[in-house]
Amino acid sequence: MGMSPAWWERRREAVREALLPAAVKPPARPSPGDVLAEARALGVRRGDRSVLRDASLRVVAGEVLVLIGPNGAGKSTLLSALAADTPADTGEVVLDGRPAPRWRARELALRRSVLPQATTLSFPFTVAEVVRMGRAPWAGTPAEERDDAVVAAAMAATEVSPFAERSFAELSGGERARVALARVLAQRAPLTLLDEPTAALDLRHQELVLRLCRQRAAAGEAVVVVLHDLALAAAYADRVVVLHDGRIAADGPPAEVLTGGLIGEVYRQPVDVLRHPDTDAPLIVPVRAAR
Repeated sequence: MGMSPAWWERRREAVREALLPAAVKPPARPSPGDVLAEARALGVRRGDRSVLRDASLRVVAGEVLVLIGPNGAGKSTLLSALAADTPADTGEVVLDGRPAPRWRARELALRRSVLPQATTLSFPFTVAEVVRMGRAPWAGTPAEERDDAVVAAAMAATEVSPFAERSFAELSGGERARVALARVLAQRAPLTLLDEPTAALDLRHQELVLRLCRQRAAAGEAVVVVLHDLALAAAYADRVVVLHDGRIAADGPPAEVLTGGLIGEVYRQPVDVLRHPDTDAPLIVPVRAAR
């Protein structure tokens, strides 16, 4: 799935607003525990089908929040609604203390950054140019002076600096995913929303992405990640939210949420839950017939 039309429209509007002389005040740096986003009895429909029902959660600074659940459970819809890219049919989303629809595109871009499941571009931008797109909301602010340093740091963190001048279109799927993540990091928003950022990555870069998430949270920001890998969720999340049939089935620390009973019921697959010998993090192993 590529970037949605709503995402592109917000991106175009953000770029247009970035070119205007009117100043936009960046958000204050959050303190640990600050609520940066909140879903209140959120409901989203697709035609006649309800894909998200009565979903309520808070996203707080200083935490990595991981959304898990089987295909079609509503994870990406919830993430998109938190980003204000998908409107609510019932309930509401509040971002930085204000209902999401009341933020202008550029104000929104200063408060949250979004990584969709897939990134496609129609023009032959270089890797460096794609990453620099993340700096558009900061044009005309004092932070614009740091654009070069921020872009370089984001590319280094995601290990894409060696191919900075290559065309984005020529990259492998995993390389594109890391470049798209670098763009999100360069945006430097206090709330980061990532939809399956590890799906196209090898083992090393999966771990790299989740370490970067932990670093952002440790710096006082909030990160929400959609994951299918339950081992990564257990190892890196402060909180895990389990979605099932469009509803939130559980919300809490990994050790409390990732139980054999709940995971087996939600995924319709029996599992054993073990403990890592060093970290004590849950390890979820599917029950398989002996060979």
